[in-house]
Amino acid sequence: MFDFSMAELMVVMVVALVVIGPERLPKVARTLGHLYGRAQRYVNGVKADISRDMAMDDYYKLQQKIQAEADALQQVVHQTGHAVDEQVQQINRAVAAQPQSEHSPVESAPVLPKSS
Repeated sequence: MFDFSMAELMVVMVVALVVIGPERLPKVARTLGHLYGRAQRYVNGVKADISRDMAMDDYYKLQQKIQAEADALQQVVHQTGHAVDEQVQQINRAVAAQPQSEHSPVESAPVLPKSS
């Protein structure tokens, strides 16, 4: 992100030594290090929150897709069940409309003689 050469860093250190002084320079450097660490932790926390929110959005979209598929499947099962019920009713009406005969509904097959 920032491109500092070694010469530029040396100039910054010399200016800091002159402006701040040798007695307070270690304390200022330590404070700057702590602030930099806090800033990094804050940025990492924000990145983690954003990633978590994006994952939640993805899970929510997946949940909606699965719910839509489940609703479609439920509708197909309901329609199939309704069609089966109609077929069963038609069969029952057809059986009830047939005249009662002397024979059972299943006729026996003719018996063939055994060949020896």
